[in-house]
Amino acid sequence: MTTEVLPEPDRVEGAPHPRHTTDLFGQSAAEAEFLDAFNSDRMHHAWLISGPQGVGKATLTWQIAKFLLAQPGEGGGMFAEQTPARPDNLRIDPEHPVARRVEALSEPRLFLCRRPWDEKVKKLRQNITVDETRKLKSFFNLSATDGGYRVAVVDVADEMNTSAANALLKILEEPPEKTVLLLVSHQPSRLLPTIRSRCRTLSCKTLGAADMAVALSNAGFDAGDQGQALAILSGGSVGEAVRLLSGDGLALYSQLVSLAAAAPQLDRSAAIRLADSCTGKTAEARYTATLRLIFLLLSRLARFGALQPPVMDEASTGEARMLAKLAPDSVAARKWANLAQDLSARSSHARAVNLDPSTVILDMLLKLNETAQA
Repeated sequence: MTTEVLPEPDRVEGAPHPRHTTDLFGQSAAEAEFLDAFNSDRMHHAWLISGPQGVGKATLTWQIAKFLLAQPGEGGGMFAEQTPARPDNLRIDPEHPVARRVEALSEPRLFLCRRPWDEKVKKLRQNITVDETRKLKSFFNLSATDGGYRVAVVDVADEMNTSAANALLKILEEPPEKTVLLLVSHQPSRLLPTIRSRCRTLSCKTLGAADMAVALSNAGFDAGDQGQALAILSGGSVGEAVRLLSGDGLALYSQLVSLAAAAPQLDRSAAIRLADSCTGKTAEARYTATLRLIFLLLSRLARFGALQPPVMDEASTGEARMLAKLAPDSVAARKWANLAQDLSARSSHARAVNLDPSTVILDMLLKLNETAQA
């Protein structure tokens, strides 16, 4: 009988799960800050690992987890002597028993709290439920037989519902000894202030083009001569860059730039073709990507109009000319910013009432054309 492989909510489609990633790029400052706390015996029981989505927060989190679980005399076994007394990096041997058990999610001193699978509807739940955080409490109530660290990863903490967040807060208020909670967060402001106040924060930064290219290569993606465009459109996020490459996002953004460049004489036939390509059971990812790139285009229009930079790095051929045409000053910048806010509300409503994606996308393109005309 074939075992069903369930989707993982904390993995970018098309890329390896962060627990399988052995190299970390662009986050040396956060790594050094954690090691400084570890080496000076100032280990906090809870760490909030924050930063933009896709910059390596989860990779850092899993490296910390493996590092703690593999410490000398604390579950390291025959490998313990290989770990220096004051380590200067988080890396452990990929063949270390702890590394292999963590990657297989079979390490008994590790707990992963994330959005669960709903067997009834065969979908991932939208939130981390209180039942998952109650399992976390049960995990911490168990004693580690070897006296080593126990580590819990919550990914993504922003996705906890209210009951789950309150249950986690109780654990943070009375943490067991030799336990470390690692909370991954894209938007810490969405967490309860009382949760944030009980965590030490590690901030992860967006990646530069060089680090991103290496990270993408390690994940099995070749950016080729598209590195500059990927760096701009992804905002320094490897996860977003993977989505762009996997979903033909660069070509899609070029289509949007071409449509915007013709405004206010929008090519309606081309707009309709683009909108229609977002409809259908297999087009959900393209619909989501198109929405995201439309908002990115509007953001770049607003930013260009407000700042009027003498030089603008292009994410697509002809983009600089389009930006200069449609956003010549701060007045235009406000119009594009207001349009982005309006379309965001409209798209959220459209999702809620299940409007046809092609209708939503075409409406957005027509609104863009109207704003250019105004």
